[in-house]
Amino acid sequence: MPHRELHRTEHIGWLRAAVLGANDGLISTSSLVVGVAAADPAPGAVLVAALAGLVAGSLSMAAGEYVSVSSQSDTENADLARERHELATSPATEHAELTGIYVARGLGPELAAQVADQLTAHDVLGAHARDELGLYEATRARPLQAALSSAGAFAVGAAPPLLLAAFWHAPSLTPAVMGSSLILLAVLGGAAARLGGAPLLKGALRVTFWGAVAMGATALVGRLFGTVV
Repeated sequence: MPHRELHRTEHIGWLRAAVLGANDGLISTSSLVVGVAAADPAPGAVLVAALAGLVAGSLSMAAGEYVSVSSQSDTENADLARERHELATSPATEHAELTGIYVARGLGPELAAQVADQLTAHDVLGAHARDELGLYEATRARPLQAALSSAGAFAVGAAPPLLLAAFWHAPSLTPAVMGSSLILLAVLGGAAARLGGAPLLKGALRVTFWGAVAMGATALVGRLFGTVV
């Protein structure tokens, strides 16, 4: 029975969108709660701001990812359509081009021609998509998957500061949100680094640092400018 190896690139489609969404949800909603709370409004205003941030952010992430990844998908499909047309009208030229790619990678001309023959006999468009265009199934653009992953991950990331805004006592809300968010960001950054094969500590520190900067900046804005919301 053949052994199927699992590679990290198989997760790249949803992992990037999910990590970005969760980071954005946690950082932006925590920062929003901290900034509004620093202006010293009524607790209800902080809760409404957090809820509005979750809903708006989730939809914004979904729309942004869908549009962005759809553009990538359109480009990939256009390249495939062009390649399909060239294979139909100039098969010999395309075969020579594929052979040349394998020669450039280190195969001898005769072996390269044999490889091109066998691969094109199996799946001619797939061979050219992979080796000429650099399009792989694991990394193909999937707009709907990216949109749903981003929206769901944003909502999950935004949930802790929203729950704190709903149930935590107002005088200590800001330190509670900041402390819990920094801990969660460290965990999230470490988990994302682990899934992606990067150093765990480096992944945790870079996410935590930018989260602290964002919350500190919005808290300062709230203190300086926000006495009435």
